[in-house]
Amino acid sequence: MSTSSKLVWRKSSHSGGNGACVEIAVPNAASIAVRDSKDPEGPRLTFSNEAWAAFASAAAAGAFGEA
Repeated sequence: MSTSSKLVWRKSSHSGGNGACVEIAVPNAASIAVRDSKDPEGPRLTFSNEAWAAFASAAAAGAFGEA
């Protein structure tokens, strides 16, 4: 995957400012990268578009409880 300096990372506008956020980037047309906003040079996870869409839909439906 590309290094974080080449990716455009975005944080949700719903993040509360408490530092407990994730950021996403799109390294290519087939995947989504995710990182911890507190550790931008730390590990990153990469998901297929399909896996990310399933996660986002489940999260929006409340499948993971209250934050």
